Amino acid sequence: MSLEEATTHATRRHQLALEVKTLLVDRLALDVDPASIGDDQPLFGRGLELDSIDTLELAMAVEDTFGVTLTDDNTHSLLSLNRLLDHIQAEQS
Repeated sequence: MSLEEATTHATRRHQLALEVKTLLVDRLALDVDPASIGDDQPLFGRGLELDSIDTLELAMAVEDTFGVTLTDDNTHSLLSLNRLLDHIQAEQS
């Protein structure tokens, strides 16, 4: 991978992260600044403290926005924002 390709990939990933963070805050009505959500921050438990209802809402929002389905077989994608970004990028490529 060339430096230009790596830069383009990093820019796209950063933009996707911003879109997903904003989606999380908007769709789940979280009282946090999207910019304050870390890429490695867990989405559940001590992270954003999402619950099972939030999981369903997030899965529907990801499918509506990015055309990517989250199923019982890939719920590990919801462990952190980075894992969710990996899943979205893998399904879109």
